[in-house]
Amino acid sequence: IVNGTTNYILSEMDSTGADYASALADASALGYAEADPTADVEGYDAAAKAAILASIAFHTRVTADDVYREGITKVTPADFASARALGCTIKLLAICERLTTDKAQQRVSARVYPALVPLDHPLAAVNGAFNAVVVEAEAAGRLMFYGQGAGGAPTASAVMGDVVMAARNRVQGGRGPRESKYAKLPISPIGFIPTRYYVNMNVADRPGVLSTVAAEFGKREVSIAEVRQEGVVDEGGQRCGARIVVVTHQATDAALSDTVAALADLDVVQSVNSVLRMEGTSD
Repeated sequence: IVNGTTNYILSEMDSTGADYASALADASALGYAEADPTADVEGYDAAAKAAILASIAFHTRVTADDVYREGITKVTPADFASARALGCTIKLLAICERLTTDKAQQRVSARVYPALVPLDHPLAAVNGAFNAVVVEAEAAGRLMFYGQGAGGAPTASAVMGDVVMAARNRVQGGRGPRESKYAKLPISPIGFIPTRYYVNMNVADRPGVLSTVAAEFGKREVSIAEVRQEGVVDEGGQRCGARIVVVTHQATDAALSDTVAALADLDVVQSVNSVLRMEGTSD
């Protein structure tokens, strides 16, 4: 979690039931959000930080353009309600991984998106304008670094820390900290990254709908782990359909995207409301 503004917004949505616009207004009033919050809420700031973290961690050049990015503007209170029913919350995550392909080739994945996180995961407890970085190391195990991530004083402290470091490097006659040669590892496209998914959709309330929906997942070898269904009522209190939440086992982004496109074309599917990834869960 590397952006305090978005973490504050999502924390408010989770704890108070506020919608995105209201939570953003609160963040702006407290000075956590910029006048133009696009860089924060659309994930650009987190993507830039992910590129820096990946470059340092894996000794390879990663730019912000290499980082897959999604923002939080489409997350709804209904998503949080479904997440809580699944024992999760929703966080904007910046994920950097070193991967080994089937052919024993090393690759790097860097991506930013909102995801469901189990409530027992350390990042689920990081709320408000705080940031946290979890490192999974071979020998050291899991390490977590935690601190304030937004606001005037924390930002000023970070900026001045960088200025002082740059000044020290100049005084010592160097351009920056010494580093090993870059490994030049290729960046893995998001389409090949396996992840669990949460899919929320409104459907017609009649027999055979669930089997029709499940068939589209099966055609693309996307395995379903869990299904939840509840009725949907209109403003007059009359039942007008059903809401289905599907949780998958691990699937590639490409397979899931094809599945969602097929679902949207079904007559029995009224709308695909949300598609979110799930991180930190066992498959």
